[in-house]
Amino acid sequence: MRGIIKERPEAMKNPKILTGNIELEIRDLKVLAESRTHPFDIKLDGYEINEELRLKKRYLDLKRSRLHQNLKQRHLVLQFIRNYLTDKGFMEIETPYLSKTTPEGARDFLVPSRLSPGQFYALPQSPQQYKQLLMISQFEKYFQIVRCFRDEDPRGDRQAEFTQFDLEASFYSQDQILELIEQLIQQLVYQLYPAKKITQVPFPRITYKEAMAKYRCDRPDIRVNKNDVNELGFAFIVDFPMFEWHEKQYNEEAHYSATHHPFTKINFDLDLIKEDKIRLIKEAPESLRAWQYDIALNGIELGGGSIRETDPDILEAVFNLLGNNHEVFVQKFGHLREAFQYGVPPHGGIALGIDRFLMILQNEETIREVIAFPKTGDNRDLMMDAPSAADEKQLKELHLKIIDH
Repeated sequence: MRGIIKERPEAMKNPKILTGNIELEIRDLKVLAESRTHPFDIKLDGYEINEELRLKKRYLDLKRSRLHQNLKQRHLVLQFIRNYLTDKGFMEIETPYLSKTTPEGARDFLVPSRLSPGQFYALPQSPQQYKQLLMISQFEKYFQIVRCFRDEDPRGDRQAEFTQFDLEASFYSQDQILELIEQLIQQLVYQLYPAKKITQVPFPRITYKEAMAKYRCDRPDIRVNKNDVNELGFAFIVDFPMFEWHEKQYNEEAHYSATHHPFTKINFDLDLIKEDKIRLIKEAPESLRAWQYDIALNGIELGGGSIRETDPDILEAVFNLLGNNHEVFVQKFGHLREAFQYGVPPHGGIALGIDRFLMILQNEETIREVIAFPKTGDNRDLMMDAPSAADEKQLKELHLKIIDH
């Protein structure tokens, strides 16, 4: 398109848009691509439109200035994190997506191996084991902006695949990790969201027991004015119990689970010898606290982490309590146990949910508004029509067969 830029007539000026005072007098026009009429208005915020339609036509929905701004801010937040940690001596290291299925909590997404019939990879629920192995490899300060995968039931604040900011450091105490994260978050908010106000600095540290007694939850909302979208109430929750007891349900027996994850270090009395520690795990697990910490923001769990257990015998005792015998432990974690034999430094880390963080910073109601191509609440991609059936040739190559229930 070619023409002459000229001032609009006074009656046609629109101060609400960038080009409201000028117009183009077209002298030459060449059509590069034809376009159908959009099925919805992309000049509005889009909240008023059926979400399934928006997700099905996401490539059109993304034209909205609101979503452009959300994704621009997502880029700036990730860029800030990378620059901040690089300046602190941390190194970004990628870890594999095709890994090994392990009993860590949520269901794994399994990936069949064509070259090893009947064998499966698993998509990582987190880089937990890899980042601990990096500590053994003497990469003392690691971080990663990483995709994680959990085959969970529908939840409004999580997708089957989500992004987290992951950090691990050797020779760091719990206090040092929390101070590092607090300083990073404060600087990020001050620089990228100057209109936002942090409720309390330093961030309060609330024990799990105090949080349950005062707020009746372990992700308290400490804001003074909960209706103020520009108020950010950060709080650290510490001193979690190491284990949780689950009563018998119709589909599973009564059992213990780790409150955070099994790799968390137990906060034992320093004078205890290893044999007494293992005995307490077996005989009095409900009495044990963990070197575990969460960070809450406006009543939402933003992330969490822990100091890690580095003694393979203690780690095996934990997995035994959770229902994994010696043979299962060796099968699932033999690589980690062997690696620990070569000297492992004390270490710990933390992970923050990027999608949840951006949702709150951008004043959105769901994480789908800050993800370029999100899925529905029940993990369907309406735009790509996934999940979808595989053809018989693919199933045969993978040695799989569909069984109707």
